[in-house]
Amino acid sequence: MKLALVHDWLNQIGGAEDVLEALARQYPESPIYTSIYAPQTMPKHYRDWEIRTLWTDKLPAIQRRHQMYLPLYPLAWRGLRLSDYDVVLSNKSGFCHGVQFDARALHICYCLAPTRYVWQLDHYLAGEELTPATKALLKPIIALIRRWDYAAAQRVSQFVAISSAIRARIRRYYNREAEVIFPPVDTARFQPAPLDAVEDYYLIVSRLAPYKRIDLAVQAANELGFALKIAGSGRDLERLQALAGESVEFLGYVPDSELPRLMARCKALLFPGLEDFGIAPVQAQAAGRPVIAFKGGGALDTVVPTVTGEFFDDATLGSLMSVWRRFDAGAYDPESIRRHALRFDTAVFRERICAYVEQAWLAHQARTPFQFQDPLVKVES
Repeated sequence: MKLALVHDWLNQIGGAEDVLEALARQYPESPIYTSIYAPQTMPKHYRDWEIRTLWTDKLPAIQRRHQMYLPLYPLAWRGLRLSDYDVVLSNKSGFCHGVQFDARALHICYCLAPTRYVWQLDHYLAGEELTPATKALLKPIIALIRRWDYAAAQRVSQFVAISSAIRARIRRYYNREAEVIFPPVDTARFQPAPLDAVEDYYLIVSRLAPYKRIDLAVQAANELGFALKIAGSGRDLERLQALAGESVEFLGYVPDSELPRLMARCKALLFPGLEDFGIAPVQAQAAGRPVIAFKGGGALDTVVPTVTGEFFDDATLGSLMSVWRRFDAGAYDPESIRRHALRFDTAVFRERICAYVEQAWLAHQARTPFQFQDPLVKVES
């Protein structure tokens, strides 16, 4: 089976690149096709990979400002035809699922999300600092791209979603079904600390962007007088600092080497935004700490009420305060929390995605209906 990996862009590190890292290790002989590649901003070992870029990589300043070329990505991906591969495995949050391939080939799309600014434009624009004229100009362009995006999704052979929430969006926007395979989390980095080492603070680890709703946690900490540490940076920093009282501390960027200790010693992690999946809650649980999360998105898959944390129902200050006020961090067993987190480990992802690709390819060759048989699910006799 000859396989190609396809990834939207390589100019920043995030959850999509964690997935690509696992896929590149699983399929080390496979080339990686991407629209742009900025090696100076990516880990050095990426230079050992066979990365093949599209013509878009030569456009002025695209590696630093790739959003400004939004209308060109469908054209670029539509123009790439991968004719020498049995399987095309795309890691998609943008437009790379629009790649062309031979009729005999199989295209599996690991869908991080249906393109957000295409299908949730109003929500996306609400968090962007754009002029009214720019927003008005974008809407007809996005309407055209939406039609292209839907048509591209119909050419995909099989969809795999990162969470139940994304599976529902794939069904809603693309009218396609998807298997859920959770993205990889390096749980080995995180270990529970002794209970007497847990300190009197709550924690947020996040990029500071308006849609993350960190403002809810800041305001709640002010009202309740709870110590809250916020690790991360972003364009919402100044606004959050202006909201924060004395009990809120901004840590800025926290190196990866320091994050496990910070996670293991917090009373609980707060996760107040609506996310497609959310790696931070799984990392905290791997460190044996419970999570207080908004009841929606990927948290519905990763947080188990009364076992690994609690939900607040509405994205309002009152809803969060009600749960946080009565939250008892000592009521959760760190080892039980960690056992749950291991369901999302990188090794689990690699085993499941490898099994999915192999089974889908065999069914495609035999021209038989495909039903994924999860190797990690025990069959009842």
